[in-house]
Amino acid sequence: MRRISTLILLLSIIFSLSAKEYSVESPSGKITIKVTVDEAVKYAVLLNGIEIVSPSAISMELSDGTFFGKTAKVKKTKTISVSEEIIPVVKRKYAKIQNEYNQLTLSFKGYALQFKAYDEGAAYRWVSEKKDTYKVVNEEATFVFPADHKIWFPEEESMFTHQEREYLRENLSNINADRFGSTGMLVDCGNGVKTYISESDLMDYAGMFIQGSDKNPNALVGKFAGVVLEEKQLTDRDVKPTKHADYIAECKGPRTFPWRVMLITEKDEDLVQSELIYKLGPERKLEVTDWIKPGKVAWDWWNANNIYGVDFEAGVNNDTYKYYIDFASKYGLDYIILDEGWYVLSDIMKQEKDIDIQELVDYGKEKNVGIILWVVWKALDDKLTEALDQFQKWGVKGIKIDFMQRDDQWMVNFYEKIAKECADRELLVDYHGAYKPSGLNRKYPNVISYEGLKGMENNKWSPLPEPEHNVTLPFIRMVAGAMDFTPGAMINATKKNYSIVFTEPMSPGTRCHQLGMYVVFESPLQMLADNPSNYYREPECMEFLSVVPSVWDDTKVLKGKVSDYIAIARRSGDTWYVGAMTDWDARTLELDLDFLGSGSYKMQVWKDGINADKHAADFAQEELEVSGNSKIKVKMAPGGGWVAIITKK
Repeated sequence: MRRISTLILLLSIIFSLSAKEYSVESPSGKITIKVTVDEAVKYAVLLNGIEIVSPSAISMELSDGTFFGKTAKVKKTKTISVSEEIIPVVKRKYAKIQNEYNQLTLSFKGYALQFKAYDEGAAYRWVSEKKDTYKVVNEEATFVFPADHKIWFPEEESMFTHQEREYLRENLSNINADRFGSTGMLVDCGNGVKTYISESDLMDYAGMFIQGSDKNPNALVGKFAGVVLEEKQLTDRDVKPTKHADYIAECKGPRTFPWRVMLITEKDEDLVQSELIYKLGPERKLEVTDWIKPGKVAWDWWNANNIYGVDFEAGVNNDTYKYYIDFASKYGLDYIILDEGWYVLSDIMKQEKDIDIQELVDYGKEKNVGIILWVVWKALDDKLTEALDQFQKWGVKGIKIDFMQRDDQWMVNFYEKIAKECADRELLVDYHGAYKPSGLNRKYPNVISYEGLKGMENNKWSPLPEPEHNVTLPFIRMVAGAMDFTPGAMINATKKNYSIVFTEPMSPGTRCHQLGMYVVFESPLQMLADNPSNYYREPECMEFLSVVPSVWDDTKVLKGKVSDYIAIARRSGDTWYVGAMTDWDARTLELDLDFLGSGSYKMQVWKDGINADKHAADFAQEELEVSGNSKIKVKMAPGGGWVAIITKK
């Protein structure tokens, strides 16, 4: 027995010596990626020398029997350093984005594996050099953690999903292989460290979900929809896959695959400031982009067109939409949306009897207000060229396309097809019923916003979203990019008084919680969801909503804790906008205004009223003189918020 034990030990030593190890550090050395190549390829990620992601196996299986990452032998390695400035067509958190990383490429026979190390995280992807056609049968994407961490888990019941989920607090060990969620997903690694898992450069491939592992209770693994072989159209908007292939993607020739991304931060605030998903997206495809205009939008569907105080019958008709256009024009809003009802649902080329799009477009031009049209994806796809040509002929500015509910390879390609076809006709695209942003908006900047979250439309039939959910979103879903939450409710309720009213909905939380969303939540196409008749009754709130931008030159997260509170300062030109939101706990934050330059500034404030804990619509205004040396107290009611506009005196 002793000889056998000695032999096993000797073989183990020889086996470990045969493994090849490689590493790459981020520009400051903060993040280190370690890669081991042996019978399997494994990577680990360290933050300041401490292992955050433990050795995790990755591979890709092809239909011809090839395994990327199995019994692999490295032919050559290459490391490069990149420091560049990205200037996005549509400004995001910043007008200019610094992109700095070190990249390690391991080349194998017929394929390669790339790793990028940023000071804010790590990413890897497979690169195929095959010249023929092939299928990806499976991708092993594993994220192993050294302990049974807590996570924010957006659990899904099916891969036929809008990806509008609540973030459940779970332990990794509670997530077995039978449970899965959509990405991004956030892991609490302890001591303030968070790891956000998602993907970027999702092109011509299936999107990644995350499920538990039966092999390791502290691991998460990728889950992907198979290529759809059969589907059934259940309604005008629900086209459900009924049969999937046993492979993920059909490929032809050399290509790259999506980046698997891990954003690793020591402070919650850094999650909100990251642009890592965008930086990993594909290069811009469009050359002429001056027609792409972000802005604010008056939206009809949430408030069910229930305008009042007029001398015509409100509804889906031109008189009602001219009222929206007049409202948008008065307050400098750039667009209105015609949501469901403007076309006959069985045929996108047939307008409903009380709608004349050309008349509305022409009326909007007189008022400097553009028209955006809501469409169901299937109705549009059935007559794609005919419909988009008609939209262009009318002079429509964009589409809000809805109910895709899938991210299999065909649907991912459909997203790109829509982006390209709309760009060819100078149309903006807002994806609803959609998965999260994952790089397409960098390639096609006319892709201006996404849903893919439980937004305020749900309050027409659900108590969610509510303030705790709202202060979770910036740290998880918004890390991926723009989110069309559709804020702006003027009927507000305390936790006790909230009730569901489909046609005249209210929001849980205070009036200033809603105002805070216009600074905290990012969407270059930002909605004013409530009834224009209600907004006319709130001139003090419109003083803020009429001027707050939808894109930014600079962003500074002043305070933040996932699911508890957030305070952000954003700059547009020389003006700073500050927004704060809290969960159902009343709290006071002290904010340092050291981001201001020298001199004195005027600060206009909208804050929760003294009785906002009883009547959520209560708010107050004040004006203060401040400077870069000022520290201000921001007091918020339960479910509350606070906003300010700061200008140089």
